[in-house]
Amino acid sequence: MPTAAYGEPVSGTSEGAKGTPHPRLRPYIRGYDGYLLHGFAPGVHIGMPSTTLTVIVTIDEPIELPVSPHPGQPGGRWEALASGLTTRPALIAHRGRQHGVQLALTPSGSRALFGVPAAELGSWLVDLADLLGPRAAELRERLAATTDWARRFTILDEILLRRVEDFELDANLRCAWRLLTDPARRRPVAAVADEIGWSRRNLAIRFGSEFGITPKDADRLTRFERSHRLLRRPEVTVAAVAAAAGYYDQAHMAREWRDMAGLPPSQWLAREVFPFVQDRDTDR
Repeated sequence: MPTAAYGEPVSGTSEGAKGTPHPRLRPYIRGYDGYLLHGFAPGVHIGMPSTTLTVIVTIDEPIELPVSPHPGQPGGRWEALASGLTTRPALIAHRGRQHGVQLALTPSGSRALFGVPAAELGSWLVDLADLLGPRAAELRERLAATTDWARRFTILDEILLRRVEDFELDANLRCAWRLLTDPARRRPVAAVADEIGWSRRNLAIRFGSEFGITPKDADRLTRFERSHRLLRRPEVTVAAVAAAAGYYDQAHMAREWRDMAGLPPSQWLAREVFPFVQDRDTDR
């Protein structure tokens, strides 16, 4: 759930740092993103769908989400949370300040760190204490006790290494996920099913049971995520991004953005004013 914001333009300060997890954690955590944003006008920003699961640990104020990506879940406030894979956005309210660390988990990371498949989290927002127990409170307290980002990332490593249990996805599911989420070499779902030797029906059932989304949605998320990253580059056009991300045309991309972000890309570009550390990612 990388974030992108909209609201009234205002000057503000965006600080942060990126961290690489301990080698044992790297199959399960793509990276650590620390952020400190302040001096912005209060507003709302969008938690964007992505191909990674999201974990957020706040350092001072809890995070407030008035709209959950799950239509059956009311909004709320969390000191630390996790969310699975979803094709729907979340809305995150802020008072002009955000401070915390966001972790991008691979689907295997849900099994390795939480002991459950990504499908069990689904698009719900889950209190991290329900998944990590007392370690969640320890993690937040220790992160808040230092202002040094490198030290914070070391604390993350230390606590998560106590929790991690190595997990190897089924080889066919691992292959299907890799093929469907490779933005440089997209494959039709039928071709992926043929490659791993499963029927499309069996692929859909097994894929949904593990990841909580359909194979088609994994392909949609990959296109959306790529377009989101490309749009953050300077001097790009929506039409060029639509072609590069694999959409049929600009109108197709606009429809997908309305479903996944709640607004078309042109409106997002015009409104985004509250940058997050994740918004400085380079395209993979």
